[in-house]
Amino acid sequence: QVQLVESGGGLVQAGGSLRLSCAGSGRAGSIFSMGWFRQAPGKEREFVAAISWSGADTFYADSVKGRFTISREKNKNLMYLQMNSLKPRDTAVYYCAAPFPDGPALTSSNAGSPTRYDYWGQGTQVTVSS
Repeated sequence: QVQLVESGGGLVQAGGSLRLSCAGSGRAGSIFSMGWFRQAPGKEREFVAAISWSGADTFYADSVKGRFTISREKNKNLMYLQMNSLKPRDTAVYYCAAPFPDGPALTSSNAGSPTRYDYWGQGTQVTVSS
């Protein structure tokens, strides 16, 4: 079993920055791919960004490209999402997610699908005021 814990959410003014963290545990010895999704009130959960287990491959939603950067600690299940130039429409609960550690690699075709992920964190609230 894999556990995911997010941190770093909060309230920020438009144009500001926040950094989210996600710490994964469980499955000792396994380094797994990880991703970020978000869900605003009344809307479906949407993909934000993902990173492969090695950190070599990253994937972004068009809505955050150039503003958000996903990264991870080498050989650790510790992931970050640096969010710059935040906009009110970025307001949402942000969730960390991970697929089965032994599953297929993330690709540009599957990284954005919630069904690709098997484990989810509890979420952290990000609120951007105008």
